[in-house]
Amino acid sequence: MVDYEVTVFTGDLAFASTFDNVYIKLVGKDESKRTLLPRSWMSPFFKGKVSHFTISCPAFLGKLTLIELDKQTKFFQDSWYLAKVEVTSPEGHTYHFPIYHWITDSDVHRFREGTALRIFEDNDSLDKYSRQQELQQQQKVYCWDVYEAGIPHCMKADSFLSLPCDIRFSLTKITEMAYTAAKGLAELELREIAECKENFTCIEDISHLLSAHRTETSDYVCQHWKEDAFFGYQFLNGVNPMLIQRCTSLLENFPVNDDMVFLHGQHSLADEMENGNIFLCDYKLLDGVQANTINGKKQYLMAPLVLLQKTPDDKLMPLAIQLKQKPGDENPIFVPTDSEYDWLLAKIFVKSADFNLYELSAHLLRIHLLAEVFTMSLLHNLPMVHPLYKLLKPHTRYTLQINYLARDLLLSKDGDLAKFTASGGEGVTTILQKSLSSLTYSSLCIPDDIAQRGLTDVPGFYYRDDGLKIWNIIHSFVSNVLRHYYKTDDEVQQDTELQNWIQEIFEHGFLSQESTGIPQKFSTVDEMVKFVTMVIFTCSAQHTAVNAGQYDFGAWMPNNPTSLQLPPPTEKGAANEKTMLDTFPDVNTTVHAMAITWLLSTQSSDRVLLGQYPEMHFTEEVPLQEILKFQENLKKLSADIKDRNKKLDLPYTYFDPEVIENSVSI
Repeated sequence: MVDYEVTVFTGDLAFASTFDNVYIKLVGKDESKRTLLPRSWMSPFFKGKVSHFTISCPAFLGKLTLIELDKQTKFFQDSWYLAKVEVTSPEGHTYHFPIYHWITDSDVHRFREGTALRIFEDNDSLDKYSRQQELQQQQKVYCWDVYEAGIPHCMKADSFLSLPCDIRFSLTKITEMAYTAAKGLAELELREIAECKENFTCIEDISHLLSAHRTETSDYVCQHWKEDAFFGYQFLNGVNPMLIQRCTSLLENFPVNDDMVFLHGQHSLADEMENGNIFLCDYKLLDGVQANTINGKKQYLMAPLVLLQKTPDDKLMPLAIQLKQKPGDENPIFVPTDSEYDWLLAKIFVKSADFNLYELSAHLLRIHLLAEVFTMSLLHNLPMVHPLYKLLKPHTRYTLQINYLARDLLLSKDGDLAKFTASGGEGVTTILQKSLSSLTYSSLCIPDDIAQRGLTDVPGFYYRDDGLKIWNIIHSFVSNVLRHYYKTDDEVQQDTELQNWIQEIFEHGFLSQESTGIPQKFSTVDEMVKFVTMVIFTCSAQHTAVNAGQYDFGAWMPNNPTSLQLPPPTEKGAANEKTMLDTFPDVNTTVHAMAITWLLSTQSSDRVLLGQYPEMHFTEEVPLQEILKFQENLKKLSADIKDRNKKLDLPYTYFDPEVIENSVSI
């Protein structure tokens, strides 16, 4: 007889324990008998517990390739979260079986030994298991669905309870989110006015809304929101740094001239454009979008054009604002020399447009919906032993459930977007469809995006500075890991599972639109590395950059109004403070928007940060060493960002690895 030492790790999650009888079979060239793992009066499979067993076999089993596990009801049917199993053979070799899976039934579950294998090198003969069988089972559990035509496809789910256990939130996250959602208005001390459908009558009333929950940034916004320099700053380092681009020629539908923007002829637009000092923000995707009705009042959503100039002291200052795309006598071009409230109101309409476009395009579409597509295709096409599955699985945590909740609570006809934003209702789908049609692969890759928008040398652009460093760190990590497994371009082309993954992303995420530039297949190692870098960057760093500051920049409502309820001015000289207050959203719209952005900006205590791997899917030395290098590089970048921020009046923190979550989970 020979003995195999088996170590079973039960996950440290709520309700991870099982009292059922657990059976195991070891499979190599030969296989052991199905063996009951012994138990005393207590279950050895309590949450967080590590249990040791000995399996005796008549003869050596050869190289272990598989274990079979099942559990049979002892007292009552329960679920068991199995983290991993380790098996030490008689000659002292330890085999690792990373699992991280809920076992909820009495079926036999098969798990491969943890060494990463691509399909064309997987030569182990396994009569009861194949990669294809695993994928077919996954495809039955995770089915594609169409939420709305013209937007990325999603996971089919009939109800919250129908979500697979493996993608659900932990009890900690469920509890914290439910508490934050239920108590949000109370925590912000806004419950008493949550149903007030009246206008604000003075700016001081808006100030009172911040009394309970303030941040360093929200205080700064409250103090500086009227300033042109801060208005320009936010296009670089606010929640939507995705729109601004260098302007090399004026648009025909934006007839700005030198006399409008430069007094006494001290500059010319032509010279300033040639010198690279003119920038444009164009909200054309909002043109023609039907605005919402809130509290029985028609709302207004503009599609502005904004021209900005980099000044000699390296500030980005607005030069001109046109609130509609089509020029005309009733669509004046506003400039800083206009009256105080004409100019301020023009900027307010821009900021409201920015909120609505950013929330649906830069945040929902380009992060959440694409992350869901990346996740679904991963589960459909890559088995657990595939190296790309092991690399990307940590970046899918909670994504499918948070997106289900977003569709149910935010996007639905009775959701929060319909209740509290100008783009709610029909506008949501229209903006998402137009945004997807205009989305490009290069815009998802920050080095390409920054270069194409002409922003490589703009001073004070911390989103760019930190984002490029994060991208490079991720790219180096991805490259080193994947090149360990893929030595040649031919190996990439041979990997049919990998090719199916990218093809399904192209079809379900980008609706087979070749104009997006999304690859339909990988021909080279470089192509694969770049795309996988984009996936990880999108699901982690980019999500934090556009999500974490929502309350910071939006808590002071005049800086980011979710809706406006007076039409834009058609002539100059008529606006005053009352006009501005009447244009702002009602009190209830404002306070509910504050509560929502506070919820979406609140991190869970069980978050997993970029570079952390509580679930270790890799078992080989090379990827494990690369993870350590990755962590060290992130730690150094965090220290550098903190040192830089000490010198800034308003620190830029959203690309600090210490706040970047590994996945889209909020």
